[in-house]
Amino acid sequence: MAEKSTVARPYAQAIFDLARSQGALREWSDSLQLVAAIAADTRVQRLITNPRVRGDQLQTLLLDIGGARFNPGVQNLIKVLIVNRRLVLLPEIAALYEFYRAEAERTLQAEVVSAFPVSDEQQKNIAAALKKRLGRDISLTCKVDNDLVGGAIIRAGDLVIDGSVKGQLAKLSGALAR
Repeated sequence: MAEKSTVARPYAQAIFDLARSQGALREWSDSLQLVAAIAADTRVQRLITNPRVRGDQLQTLLLDIGGARFNPGVQNLIKVLIVNRRLVLLPEIAALYEFYRAEAERTLQAEVVSAFPVSDEQQKNIAAALKKRLGRDISLTCKVDNDLVGGAIIRAGDLVIDGSVKGQLAKLSGALAR
């Protein structure tokens, strides 16, 4: 069987193209995140993969949960995915859509994991440095991990900068083991 992301890609691209033509990238993003979260729930997953549950029952369930938050386009997407037995792909479709959206908007989500809380000034400096290096607007998320001892790890797309004490000790250990 093909990898999920390979099968999900044409759906995500079609949705992105539609959303861009409608000028509704944010609205589609919000709706896709919601429907993907619903589909990823373990209880809903059991229903999706249960051959005894009919497509119309799944459609009713998802539309009842989403209610008015699902525009007609999202409702149609749900129907198409059910008919093609691709409902399990919703999380991958949503993730790929977010990737296409970030590419179009020239934005990037970055994560800073540090041993201590990062001040607002430090966050601004990190975001500015990443913007200069990557040429994109940066949206920063910060987390604290006491196991790092000191320093921080920055992840932005494929870029990983490990400036943590724990990471430096691991490099030193590896060098000494050679």
